[in-house]
Amino acid sequence: MLGVWVVAGTGWTFANRAKATAEKVTSLLHEEDPATLAPQQRTETLDALSRQMAELPMEERLKARLDEGWKNWFAAMSEDEKRRFIEASLPGGLKQMLANFEKLPEAKRRRAISDALRDLKRIRELAASDEQSGIRIGTNRPPALSEELQQKIVSMGLQAFYAESSAQTKAELAPVLEELQRWMESGALLRGPR
Repeated sequence: MLGVWVVAGTGWTFANRAKATAEKVTSLLHEEDPATLAPQQRTETLDALSRQMAELPMEERLKARLDEGWKNWFAAMSEDEKRRFIEASLPGGLKQMLANFEKLPEAKRRRAISDALRDLKRIRELAASDEQSGIRIGTNRPPALSEELQQKIVSMGLQAFYAESSAQTKAELAPVLEELQRWMESGALLRGPR
């Protein structure tokens, strides 16, 4: 019986250590300098980062995307690397969410974007105040989306805007898309004002 407990405990410990967390992702961001990596090592590291990001639960992924380490990585990445990373690290069902979002009335789309930005700001503030997390969040970061981009999204439509955006803009838009997807999945956008 003791042997079963030892094996179970070892398995549980191993599973927890192998599990992706925002802290593990951001640790990797700060351990590696993309500008100094050999091309093959760089590709492997980007693949590991995108795989870990995709495994994270929604809240953890949002926290990880807020880390300052992404500035250095995105500055060093090519457009193709950025595009591949964003596509690999966004949650499944994004295209369906974009299509469903487009079906909402303009007033709901506008409110949803505003609410998502408000919640992202709250998440950023909470993550910045959590000194134990190891996530480095700048306190003077600009809002997730400028007023101009918000207007374009509402007038053009999120799906069209996303399709025509550069990889850098998609990276900036990713947390907003994930927050909108979370609301769509929970049904909060369909229930009315919050």
